Amino acid sequence: MKPRGQPKRRAEPVPIVLTPDEIALVRGLVIYEDPHIMALNKPSGLSSQGGRGQVNTLDELLWAFAKPGKARPRLIHRLDRDTSGVILTAKTKPAASFLGKHMMGRRFSKTYRAIVTPDAPEPAQGAIEAALRREELGREAYMRVCPLDHADAESARTRYRTISKAPGAALLELAPETGRMHQIRVHLASIGRPIAGDVRYGGALAVGGHAVPRLMLHAAALSFPHPEGGTKVIEAPTPADMQKLIDSLGLG
Repeated sequence: MKPRGQPKRRAEPVPIVLTPDEIALVRGLVIYEDPHIMALNKPSGLSSQGGRGQVNTLDELLWAFAKPGKARPRLIHRLDRDTSGVILTAKTKPAASFLGKHMMGRRFSKTYRAIVTPDAPEPAQGAIEAALRREELGREAYMRVCPLDHADAESARTRYRTISKAPGAALLELAPETGRMHQIRVHLASIGRPIAGDVRYGGALAVGGHAVPRLMLHAAALSFPHPEGGTKVIEAPTPADMQKLIDSLGLG
């Protein structure tokens, strides 16, 4: 019997055996690496962690980088399953602790791009400040705009800027100042400018005669304090499917 007061040992994660194709896939996502950190350009459709019905999540695919006697890289933050873009990992425990502390201190700056319909917001640049609450519907979780004095309200603020616009659509740059679940998606839907392909929050599945293959939201850049000092900025190129729609709509 374990003596009282003795802390429980945390179970070590069981290594995942990956196929050669899975290893090649995740290695091909790396866009930056140094002794402390590694950043990847996550594709849409891949869950960061704990995805339902996923054979492997990104967190599990990180076993491809595990080395004998060393921990695998650790995710520092998450992206929605259908959001693409830059996601950061720490390669060491000190780096994970450092980055986690600064993320909690809101010293991370995230920049997203999104295609919205049916037009650019008015005004073309500004901020959306609306509290959000979580709502469970069956096995699915949604976020809803709510009054700030609601019992479950979480304050949320998203800055936006219109990059370009065309008939029926606009390309926006977005910077969330808080990190609520689905924050950008719900904020844009709340002002009548849902993200194209966002079935959950009313996004269009076709724009200007062009099919929208998935949620058109991309984490384009991440700025954060680096463990060795200074600020690091990592950018993730726009995925081919999103760039194709940008070009087809004349938003490039």
